[in-house]
Formats: sequence, C-alpha cells, structure tokens
Amino acid sequence: MTKLSKKISFYLPILFSVILIIGIYLGMKLAPSSSGTQNIFTIRQDNYNKISDILNYVSQDYVDSVDRNKLVEEAIDGILNELDPHSSYISAEEFNAVNDPLAGNFEGIGIQFRIIKDTINVIHPIAGGPSIKVGLRAGDRIVNIEDTIVAGVGITNSDAIKKLKGKKGTKVNIEVYRRGVNELLNFTITRDVIPTYSLDFKYMFDDKIGYIKLSKFSATTYDEFSEAMKELLNLGMEKLILDLRGNVGGYLQIAIKLADEFLKEGKLIVYTEGNSRPCNYAYATKTGMFENNEVVVLIDEGSASASEIIAGAIQDNDRGLIIGRRSFGKGLVQEQLNFPDGSALRLTVARYHTPTGRCIQRPYENGFEDYNHDFYYRIVNGEFGNADSIHFDDSLKYTTPKGKIVYGGGGIMPDIYVPLKSDENDEYFYSLTGKGLIFQFAFDYADKNRQDLNQYKTFDNFNKEFQITNDLFNNLITYVETKGIKENKKIINQSNQKIKILLKAYIGRNIYDNEGFYPLYHKIDKEFLKAVEVLSDSL
Repeated sequence: MTKLSKKISFYLPILFSVILIIGIYLGMKLAPSSSGTQNIFTIRQDNYNKISDILNYVSQDYVDSVDRNKLVEEAIDGILNELDPHSSYISAEEFNAVNDPLAGNFEGIGIQFRIIKDTINVIHPIAGGPSIKVGLRAGDRIVNIEDTIVAGVGITNSDAIKKLKGKKGTKVNIEVYRRGVNELLNFTITRDVIPTYSLDFKYMFDDKIGYIKLSKFSATTYDEFSEAMKELLNLGMEKLILDLRGNVGGYLQIAIKLADEFLKEGKLIVYTEGNSRPCNYAYATKTGMFENNEVVVLIDEGSASASEIIAGAIQDNDRGLIIGRRSFGKGLVQEQLNFPDGSALRLTVARYHTPTGRCIQRPYENGFEDYNHDFYYRIVNGEFGNADSIHFDDSLKYTTPKGKIVYGGGGIMPDIYVPLKSDENDEYFYSLTGKGLIFQFAFDYADKNRQDLNQYKTFDNFNKEFQITNDLFNNLITYVETKGIKENKKIINQSNQKIKILLKAYIGRNIYDNEGFYPLYHKIDKEFLKAVEVLSDSL
C-alpha cells in the first residue's frame, strides 16, 4: 500500500465523523423551536394519529392534572356528534342498563318497581324470581337497602337499579314497609338470572280476532311471539292485531324473522346498504305460520326501527293494513363494538330500505337537538289531531305492487290515520292522563284496598263484579281538583265513561298486571277499535 493510500484510509473515518457532527448541529439549529416546549410529534406522517398525540400531550404537559379516561370518552362523544343521532358510546357503567333489555335476561332480585312519592314501590315480584320466593309482595315499599335509607331521599330509577341488580348468587339485604304491618320487614334476597319479556300481552278479543303486543325486539322476542301465535291459533284465531305502538325496536334479524311469518316465500322484507357494507337483501322463506290470514299492524310516533321494518314490509307488500299515527322515522342500522374495559360503541353502518326502496329515516341535517325535538314539532304542527298537517316530499314517493302511494324520509305513514285527540271533549280526559292523575289515584286505591281486591281471585271475576261507583268516581274528581285541574260538570260528564274505564283498567293492572289492563283499556282505545272494525267488516 502506498503512503497516500495509508493516509486516506486513516483520515477517511475521521472526515465522515466530522461531516456527521456538522449535519446534526445544523439540523438542530434549523429545526423550528417552540417557547419552552419540546417537539414531541415525531411520528411518520403515514402512521400519524393526531387524537392520540393530543391526548398524550395534554396528559403530560397540561397546567393542571386531568382525568385521561374522561378526556377519551368526551373525545369519542365529540366524534360521534359529527355523525348521526343514533351512533353512540356506551360507558362501562351504562353497558348493562343499555344492553340487558335486548339480551332477554338480567341478573338481579326480580321485581317490577316504580318510584312513587319518592319511594321504591314494588309493582309486581316477577314470577319464579328470587323476590317472590322470599315473600316480597306487590305494594311493598323498599325503605332500606344494605342499611342505607332509600326512601324520601330523592332516589332515581337508575340508582335503584344499581343497588338492586348484581351478579347471580350475590345477596342483598332490604327492609320494606308493608301496609298493615307496624314494623319494617327484613328480607335477604339471593340474586339470580331474571328473564325479561318483550311480549306484553296476548289474548283473543273474540272467537276470530287475536291480539299481540310487543314492546321491543330482543333476543327472545321471536320465540315469545311464535309461542303466542301457536296458542292463539289453537284457540281459533283467524285474524291478528299486532300492536307495535311505543315499540322502540331492537335486533334487525329478529324483526326479519318475525316479518317472515306474514309474507309468502320470495317476498322482499328489507334491504340494507352502507358505504362499507354491500347491499344485503332479506327475503321471506316458506315457513311463515300466518301467510294467508288477515293482519293489522298498530303503530304510533313511538314505533321505531325494527317496528318500522315490519310495518314497512307489511305495507309495501300490500299484505295488510297499518293503523295509527306516523311512526318515529329511524332507518339507520347500528353495529356494536365491545371494548376490553366493558364499554362499547354503537356505530351506524348502513341504512335500511323497505321493499319499495324507501328509507324512512327522518332528516337530521339541522342538528341533533332539532332532531330530538321532533315530538314537540309534531304537537305544534297539529299532527296528532289531523293527518292533513303531515307533508311529505314528492321526490320520496314510492308505489306498492297494487298501486298504493307510500313515502320515505320521515317514518311510516299509516294506511288509516287515527288522531290522538278527535275533538274538544277529549281535552279534559287527556289532561288527566297526561299528568298521570288517574294512574296515581288508581295506585293509591289499589294499595289501600289490595286485600279486598285480591278476593276476586281472577281477572274475569274482577271484571264482572268490580264496578267504579259514583262515589269512587267523585273521589277521583275531587283528587284531580286538588292537583289544579278543575272543569264544569258538562265537560266532566262528557268524559265520564272513558275515565271510569281507564280507572278500572289501572286498578286491574295493579292487581293482575297486564291481564287486568288491556282487555279493559281496549274499550276506549281508538286505534284498537278501528282495527277491530276493519277486521270485522271483512268477516
């Protein structure tokens, strides 16, 4: 090796080191500076997560301490508020309360209760549940839970549920006040799995017309419905009134299975599509048990989602009549993503369309607050009293196979509209029901006279023998007046019969649950009576 080669090989590494040092120095001098802070955002652009970096930055360097988990949940809510009204985040604390109604069961003590006069009142211990097994009764008032007073302290429904629900096998100690007993009664209740039912009531109105009311579409709804249908068919049912009023929806697949019972093979029930979801069509199979019989579906402003899928499938296939008032207008499909910490995200992934192709989702472009005030707008616009106040966009007009005009973009409009209030004579009646005064009076009456009422043994006996006397009716009117509602005798007499029927129905419910309510209430239920009229005319 020459002397020059030796010198180059000796100085070359030193030269590279000097160049590297100079480069690092110049890079530091030319980098943008920030007053007193370090540049922590050094992630490559293709992997850049701004939200995560902001949360890290706030957690590490904010002037005060922060709750990172709270920040995360508020950030999630902020993101979802930019999407649609039905995408939602469910915290771990809320998870069971939100999901239990659709699961078909929950773990707890097994009672139906209401907060009345700032006290947890047992309406009914659930049959076969742990509460009824230890002797808890309808009418009992829960005063203490685990030595903590819960009466007269402003307890809420959610607080009561948190205290009474719990894992199967755990115990809870309660003390209750029972009318006629001088001291509090102590109960130790071992929590268990409690079934929840979505079928509120079923019965034969007459020898041909059956009735089924569903409150939601949960995991057990189809089985409950199938069992009820078989029972009514065995009793001779030829026509059905399916009551979906106030049914807020639930599982899409359950609604599809139920609609299949009414439609012939090959009929389209519903289809869904989304930006990342291809069109998915659901067709009726050949297994329906009521494909050739007449059906009427009752809906109102509280009927949403899965309820609207069934109403839309029946209406668009010219399969039966829809009676009532315009439905809620929810045509968005959510999927649930569960997180390891027990929380979940329900994200809208698709829109569903009825068989004619209409999406019945009402607009939400004016913001969620405006969307959530829709019920108020319907009152102001006079929709509950007159169908002519409802206006649909002609661009959202569709036609059924038999030529019937239907509309998308704002709920299912019934084939036969029934107003909530038909005339001024209804005002007094609805002022009493709207404020819950008949219900409250009936509860107090049933509570004070429970022993006498129990002597009827069955609802049939109660219905035949118990009467709303003039004295009892006048006591109600006096009670109502103490609550600030006064009217002249003429107006009261115009509502006399309806008030008496509803009062008896509420008393019956307090003793016999829904069996004691619906057969009586249906005597003044305008939508139900219209359905009976329609079905009877076709006999």
